[in-house]
Amino acid sequence: MITTTIVAGLVAAPLFSAPVLQDDAPSTSWTIHADTLYVSPGKVVEDALIRVQDGKILSVTPGGSASDSLHAVAVTAGMIDASARIGAEGSVEESSEVITRLSVLDSIDPFDPQWLRQARAGVTTAHVTPVDRNVIGGRTAVVKTAGKPSVEARQLRGRPILRGAQGSLPSVGNSPAFGQPTTFFNRRPTTRMGVEWEWRKSFFDAAMAERFPEAEFEGADVLRAVLAGEIALSVDAWTTADIRTAVFVVEEMQREGLGTIDMIVDSAAEAWIEPELLVRSKASVVLPPHPANGRTNDGAFMAWKTAADLVARGVPVALSAHGDTRLSGRLSAQVAFAMRGGLSFQDGLAAVTTVPAKMLGITDRVGTVEVGKDADLVLWTGTPFELTSGITGVLVGGELVRDPR
Repeated sequence: MITTTIVAGLVAAPLFSAPVLQDDAPSTSWTIHADTLYVSPGKVVEDALIRVQDGKILSVTPGGSASDSLHAVAVTAGMIDASARIGAEGSVEESSEVITRLSVLDSIDPFDPQWLRQARAGVTTAHVTPVDRNVIGGRTAVVKTAGKPSVEARQLRGRPILRGAQGSLPSVGNSPAFGQPTTFFNRRPTTRMGVEWEWRKSFFDAAMAERFPEAEFEGADVLRAVLAGEIALSVDAWTTADIRTAVFVVEEMQREGLGTIDMIVDSAAEAWIEPELLVRSKASVVLPPHPANGRTNDGAFMAWKTAADLVARGVPVALSAHGDTRLSGRLSAQVAFAMRGGLSFQDGLAAVTTVPAKMLGITDRVGTVEVGKDADLVLWTGTPFELTSGITGVLVGGELVRDPR
């Protein structure tokens, strides 16, 4: 039973076909004919001709054909992984539990082979976050998975997002300081309660420093921008206890008149247990990849129906593969898993295109197949995410990184 959904949307063409080169440089201009074009969730064009010029979508025309066109049974916008977790593994600033000024952009390796694997699996844009070993770990970044070998050239400048974590991971490695401390790991937090205390203290201290300048500290202005809603807050929280803590901290800040935080709850595996908390907080959600036995990090259990339940309540939901490119773990497979749990095809497509694009503030560049947007396209052999359909071609910024011919 499981194997029929594990391979959904993942058969067909070879994974490691070489890019097409013209005059020693990748072409970024193409004509693509699609039997069915999914412009956006709910908007379909049959027998569509898509013209790509210099990496941008030049036109989308119903009907017609071209002798030099690439052909696909179906075409969708490139998929967006809202929590890719690749390219910056192991880079952690350990001198403090609260790091606000560092950006994960500085530690991304554009030569990591995982990027090309992601691109060829249909993921054209990735949201990269700091490793969750600090309570607050720094700023996130959104990048293309292919293109020039430069992080700056691949970066998409969307909404600013600060990253933090609830749960056990921020306290791992710390120990209580008895007597004379010997390292900076003799510190709080050492428990989930300590992690919550660090969150509350950071925001209250930042708000207090605005009233009393002598109490100002490095990064306080960033925390105040989060309280003002100018910078979004992404919080890693797997279990219902940690999701509850994240929501309660945000609600406490609002109740105390310190500000209204725009929160994204990442890895919310147990969001299905108390979905009303997320509705009440108006938070967006990124769901982690669905494990074979349902158990994820921190002992959380993720139900098949999680995505469908949240979407039915109006919660914005994006899906993530956490950088996995195995057949059973890719982002397209996560859509198939969510559909098995009751999510509709349109909502599944939205969860890897328009929803993460809006969540990350990059709708002007990606998420739909529209004139003027980046030519990030996925070519399918059939209806996307179905068992008999596979990815046969991928374009990132007009560059063909997986050749369907």
